[in-house]
Amino acid sequence: MPGSWAQDAVFAHIYPLGQCGADPVNDFQSPPNPRLDQLRQWIGHFQWLGVDALYLGPVFESSSHGYDTADYRLVDRRLGTDDTLAGLTAALHDQGIRVILDGVFHHVGRDFWAFRDLQQQGEQSSYRDWFSGVDFSQRSPLGDPFSYDAWEGHFDLVKLNLSNPAVRDHLFDTIRSWIDRFAIDGLRLDVAYALDPDFLRALAEFCRGIHSEFWLLGEAIHGDYRRIAGPGLLDAVTNYECYKGLYSSHNDRNLFEIAHSLDRQFGDGGLYRDLTTYNFVDNHDVNRIASTLREPAHLKPVHLLLFTMPGVPSLYAGSEWGIEGVRVHGDDRPLRPPLPTPEAAQALGRHPDLAPVIAQLAAIRRRLPALRQGTYRQVFVASEHLAFERSLENDRVIVASNASETSATLDLPLSAAEGEEFEDQLAPGALFSVRNGHLTLDVPPRWGRILSRR
Repeated sequence: MPGSWAQDAVFAHIYPLGQCGADPVNDFQSPPNPRLDQLRQWIGHFQWLGVDALYLGPVFESSSHGYDTADYRLVDRRLGTDDTLAGLTAALHDQGIRVILDGVFHHVGRDFWAFRDLQQQGEQSSYRDWFSGVDFSQRSPLGDPFSYDAWEGHFDLVKLNLSNPAVRDHLFDTIRSWIDRFAIDGLRLDVAYALDPDFLRALAEFCRGIHSEFWLLGEAIHGDYRRIAGPGLLDAVTNYECYKGLYSSHNDRNLFEIAHSLDRQFGDGGLYRDLTTYNFVDNHDVNRIASTLREPAHLKPVHLLLFTMPGVPSLYAGSEWGIEGVRVHGDDRPLRPPLPTPEAAQALGRHPDLAPVIAQLAAIRRRLPALRQGTYRQVFVASEHLAFERSLENDRVIVASNASETSATLDLPLSAAEGEEFEDQLAPGALFSVRNGHLTLDVPPRWGRILSRR
């Protein structure tokens, strides 16, 4: 919601099981391996990059990929122990970096202790009603003597019955233990688009009763974001609409697409003017941006828009160097390679000049309040050019992006005093003046300008 600490943040996103090189399957027998300690080596890089918040993907005991939880109260042995995670969050906090964890509450894995009890005890299990759609009149596709609801047909992910007070109590007590033990600053709620709003309201009320600034981000792949975010609900949603628009508008040389989405969401009368969106160009579930873009030169203008559009920007670890990665036959592992150190990630990247650009954009965003909290107004759009204004009280910023391979001259209508000057934050010292209600800009190819009023 507007006014939260996250509005001013730049996020990094790490998928720890992949990045720390964990075994793909948990044997539930090996001694804990403190692989999470590797992430301490990233803290200095995050600070240089301008990151001040970290979304840390699933870290609790699971069967394989982290979203098939076996125990919410135990750090995954492939990543370490409770002490390992507590030490990492403390080290991040010491350097001014907040931490949110994945809250996977829609479903659990088949190794979840309560589901194991159901398999063993059958209809006599005390946990029969912990799961959705349990029916002993038929078998599950995996051979159980009962059927149950699963996430989107994946029967290794067993849907919880979130209307059961005992389930809610277990989950809410779990969140309290995470706050107490790890001092986390918020949660990213997995599959939030499939969670009942009544559950989300109860969860939000519980969390804010413990910590008034606790930030709740919901995964929303489609649909109306207002169903899960807003007063009494979650603080923010993943902005998949603009994720798609950011890359495909460049691939298609059609910036009208992303311009339409931005205006629809944040323009005058926009649907989400009063919501915070979590913006990204890749993550652990989608192809890396360096593989998605047809022209590598578009990495710069894409990130220019990511850091200047309304909402909170997020970077998927390693993509700041243009690491490539594509899902193969539904296998996400190519998106989640081991990256024990920033140096290892940089060695895999094919665009070493991108990270300094991102650091520059993050610093500009930090300096200009209008880029963090200002309103949005479209000023100009063409197939390869987009300009918009962000305003907050007396802070006024004009952003112009040029996706073309040639420089462009844009004539922008602007309500401003004659002779009023704007300086380009990307090229300090470059000044532009308003003449006859217009601001005329030359915009470098595959780049842009971020103009602030002098």
